[in-house]
Formats: sequence, structure tokens, C-alpha cells
Amino acid sequence: MKEYRTESIRNIALASHSGAGKSMLAEAFLFTTGAINRMGKIEDGSTVSDFDEEENRRSISIYTSVLPVEYKDIKINILDTPGYTDFLGEEISAFRVSDGVVILVDAVAGIEVGTELAWNYSGEFNLPRFIVINKMDRENANFRKILSDFQEITNVRLIPVQLPLGEQADFKGVIDLITMKAYSGVGKEEIKIPAEFMDAAEEAHMALIEAAAEGEDSLMEKFFEVGELSSEEIFKGLVSVVKSGTVVPVFATSATVQIGLYPLLDAMINLMPSPIEAGPYKALGKDNKEIELSASDSGPLAAYVWKTTADPFVGKQTYFRVYSGTINSDSRIWNHDKGVEERIGNVGIPRGKESMNVKTVHAGDIAIVPKLSETVTGNTLGDKSHPISLPSAKYPNALYRVAITPKTQADSTKISTVLTRLCEEDMTLSWSMEASTRQTVLQGMGDQHIEVAVRRAAGKFQLNVNIAEPKVAYKETITKEGIGIYRHKKQTGGSGQFGEVHLKVLPNEGEFEMTWDVFGGAVSQSYFSSIQKGILSTMKDGIIAGFPVYGVRVSVFDGKEHAVDSKPVAFEIAGREAFKIGFQEAGPVLMEPIMNVKITVPETNMGDILGDLNTRRARVQGMDTDKGRSVVTAQVPMAEMLRYTTQLRSLTGGRGIFDMEFDHFERVPAHLQQEIIDAHKREIEEKE
Repeated sequence: MKEYRTESIRNIALASHSGAGKSMLAEAFLFTTGAINRMGKIEDGSTVSDFDEEENRRSISIYTSVLPVEYKDIKINILDTPGYTDFLGEEISAFRVSDGVVILVDAVAGIEVGTELAWNYSGEFNLPRFIVINKMDRENANFRKILSDFQEITNVRLIPVQLPLGEQADFKGVIDLITMKAYSGVGKEEIKIPAEFMDAAEEAHMALIEAAAEGEDSLMEKFFEVGELSSEEIFKGLVSVVKSGTVVPVFATSATVQIGLYPLLDAMINLMPSPIEAGPYKALGKDNKEIELSASDSGPLAAYVWKTTADPFVGKQTYFRVYSGTINSDSRIWNHDKGVEERIGNVGIPRGKESMNVKTVHAGDIAIVPKLSETVTGNTLGDKSHPISLPSAKYPNALYRVAITPKTQADSTKISTVLTRLCEEDMTLSWSMEASTRQTVLQGMGDQHIEVAVRRAAGKFQLNVNIAEPKVAYKETITKEGIGIYRHKKQTGGSGQFGEVHLKVLPNEGEFEMTWDVFGGAVSQSYFSSIQKGILSTMKDGIIAGFPVYGVRVSVFDGKEHAVDSKPVAFEIAGREAFKIGFQEAGPVLMEPIMNVKITVPETNMGDILGDLNTRRARVQGMDTDKGRSVVTAQVPMAEMLRYTTQLRSLTGGRGIFDMEFDHFERVPAHLQQEIIDAHKREIEEKE
């Protein structure tokens, strides 16, 4: 592939709900522009975009693919993103390095949850957008209904720049409302607008002129004077309003039968900004001062790493976008985040699973480099002498958690290494060791997200694990004072063991405290640390249900020792057992984590959500509405939220989202506490 300079590059993400036709549209672009000689199919796993085994097995996109389309001496870097909610992180990463977004809508299925998410996140990135109503050849396809439904979910003005030439089985081409010409088939052949479409086309043409006139004052003045604008003036006005985001153009296509492709490609290169036009880009320079970068080869080098993949066979692959300066093959580069130098070998332009080598990557372009040792997603690459940090994308909180256990001893030795590598690839995956439950916990966006990660661990890194629902991180504490007395006596011939401890266990608001209140020298204070050691080991393991103890104060007030047989180990055991007795007498209770939960759902689902929350011991804190969506805030026990990601999707048809963060601990109701204690006892019996 030839090198393209900044002005001849467009970086455009394709986004939609799963199944709206993104991968097939990208495939059709490659086919019609001659990059491939036959169209692949989703069902047989032969598309350029979906090349991963797991994508082919599931027949959905899981990862973002880069597909450069060369058209009229312009390279359009198409970033084909997944549409399934669990893989939202891939879409956000693609938006981070795009200068425009094309949102596809299924002409039959209409606005779906993935459509809304793509719309909302692209809006947060302030990216120029197109809406493409795809699959116009399908039965029950309805352009105007989809357009009307979409307008209801946004305040942004949606303006058709094309009308379909027929619908369903009669869909033959598109009417270009800028030039007022019709194009049949793929869009190369120009035809006269049929008489039956002329009235609708003229009405839509006037609406388009009005929208374009808002782009510049001079155009508005001419429109008021003459009532008409030329095609060039419409283009000029549209470029301005599209870039500002005040107007979103709407198109019609059918990717599978290749209708309307060339007019859409023309709009991409004419209305979407080049990296020069999209800039300047914000960054942090020396001493963390905010600077602006222009997309220029002569500027300071700044490249953002937006995606990494780790493969045991081909090695680590690092995807980056150059925001300023150039990157050459066989060179060295500085990672500003890690403070290390990386050696650049071959630099390539990715196209699906292929990589086409180039000598230089110019400002604004997206490329790939293999085998960088330290670099991970979100890092900034540049010159050591010119520190620059490009802002990382913000990802949603991953709220679906599973406990992971290795299947074999061999798996246990590499579990942390593999999980770390998986999380470096995917910014919505994270893992941690939960000290209170002694579990390795993996967090993701949903069950399919976790399942793909686990299968990837097995297939790519030979790590086999079992997954289960994670335990809730309860805590044990007390409600009143308790006294514990224990004598440890052991005679085995010769020197024995003897230690007796009398202690009080009391509630305490702060950290663990222990005081020595023995009077008269019944026990030497030298055994203080041994007794404390025994108590702390018990607190760590829990007493009534196996969870850590907190909120206690211990007062050692009496005891006995033996001149010959008393040893530190004897008082460690006596202290431990006395604490257990005192704790059991002190009204022990379990405390559970209470979460602040914010749930956003369509208004029609509000009743179902409130009813469901009532079954989860929730305390609703407030309700609000925003653009046809209801927002509920509530405090809910963590134990009731373990699988809420899946359940919320089921209740709302996938349209509900929620966020959750820890707030405080609260006492577990008595009947539930007993269930937890009984379950702990059964677990111990099974192990024995």
C-alpha cells in the first residue's frame, strides 16, 4: 500500500447495534474499490473484518478491525467496531482515534440498544456523525419511520442527504439531494429522478439547503435573498454544520447487494474532516501544561496506542495513531508513560489480519507495529526530549464479576501473568485478588465478555480456569461486650506448654485495638505480642462465617503462666481461643457492603425496575427523567447485585444501563445471616 499524507486520510468508525451490517458494509467498500476480488460472508467467516476464531464461532464482531479503503486518492481508515454491548470497550477505543463516526441502523429492526450507545458515546467524543439506514432491500424496510424514530431520541437535527429509490424489493438506488440526481445500484450510474419521487426529493432538498445555509453567514444571506444554493455551496455549508455536530446527514444503503456505496464514500471524503481539519488535538506537554497538537509531519512526535493484542504465535501487536510527526520503520521511540525506549521494527498498515509494510507513517494515520515489549493500550509514544501525553479514553465500569480458579497446578503458576496480559489488551477487563474472600476475581462488561476472555486465555495462552459466582466480601463484627477465658495446657513428657488468657472483646469504631490491663503480674507482659498474634490470625480468618473481623477492641485483664511450661506459642493459642469464645459471647453479626446504584432505563420500563428493586432489599433514593429515559438511584446490598448486568438487560431488552460504587457496610438481616453461616459450615464439612 502506498503512503498517504495527512490531508488524504480519513479516520472513520463504523458503529451500530450488533447485526446492523457494519462488517458487510466495510466488506462491500473493499470489494467495490478493488481491494478484494470477492465479497465474504458473515455466516462462513470469510469477511476481512471478522477474522478471529471466536468471531467466526459466534458470527459477531468482538474486536475492532482496521480496514483501509482507497478511493479517489484518499485513504479512508474504516474502524469496524463490535455492536454487542459486552464489547463496548472496543467501540470506545475506536472512537478515541477516529475523526468521524458512521452509525448504521437496520432498516427493519430500527433503533436498538447498540444504536443508542453508539450515538451517546460518539456524542461524548464530539465526533461528526453520519446515520446510514442499511438493509433497505429487506422486507418491511421503512426509511421514513426509522428516521422519525431516531429523531425522537435526540435533539440534534437529522437531515437526509439521500432518499432511497424505492424500498424493500424495489430498492434500486439513491437520490442525491445535494445534486438532485439519482444513482442506481452501487452508485456509479447516474439516472434521472423518477417522476413519482420528485415531490419528496424537492421538499427534502429545500430542508437540506436550509440546514447547509446555517453553516456560514454568507450562505444564509444568499439563501434569504435567492432561496437557493448551488451544489458547491450546499457542500460548503454542510461541511461546517457536520463538523460542529449541529446537523447529522442521513443516508440509505444496502451493503449486501451493494446499493448506494459510492455516494456514501463520496460523502465520507467530502463531508468528514481530515486529521488536519479535525484538529487541533489537546495534550499535556512539559510540566503537565495543556498544549494543542496540529496534525503535521513537521510537528513533535506524538502517537497514541489505542489497541494491543497478544498472540503467542505472532507476538504482541501494537495499534497506534500518529497525531503529530511521523514514525519510520527501523527506528527508536520513547514511551512517555513507561519511561522506556522501544525499538520499532517493521511498521505496517493493518487490513483485517494482514499488515502491509510501509516505511513512514504520516501524521493522522493509523498503523501497527509488532513486538513492543513494554507498551500497552493508552500509552503515548514520542521523542524523549519532547514530553507529550495524549489523554486516554474513559471506559465504563465493568460490573460483571466472576471468581476464577485454576484447573491444574500448572495453571496456577501462570494465572496472574495471563490475566494481566488479557487486561492490557482490553481496558474494560480487570482482575484483582480479594483478600477477604481469598478469590481471584475477573471483572468484565457481561457474561459473553468474560466467556470470550476465558476462551482466549485457554486458546492463546493455554490457561484453563473454572469460573463461579464470586463471594460477597462480608465482614464480621460484634454488638456488645463479651468475655473469653481459655487455658492451653499440653504435656508431652519433659517440658510442656501452658498459657491461660482472660480477655474482654468490645465494639470499637476505629481500627483494631488491644490493651494490656493485667494487674499484679499474673501474666508477664512479654506475652502481649504472642496473644496479639493469635488474635490477629483469627480475625483474618473469621469466626462465625469465615470473613474478616473488624470493629473490635480487646482488653487482656487476667491470666496465668507457668514458670517452666509457659512459652509464646502457648499464649498465642490461648489468646486465639479466648478471643473466639469472647467474640461468640459479644453478639456477633455479619456486615454486608451496601452499594450506591444508578440505573438508567427507558420510561416504559420504570415500573418493572422499581418492582425488581423491591425484591433486592433496595432503598430507592430518587427518580428523575431525562430525554425519555428514567434514572433511578438506590442503595442496594452487594449480594443482590451480583448478576444484575444480565438481569437488567433481560428486563429492558438490553436498553438499561447501570453504574455502581461502594458506599458503606450495614448489618445483614438475621435470617439471611444464618443462611450464610450455615453455608460456611457446609463448605468446611465438604473440605473435611
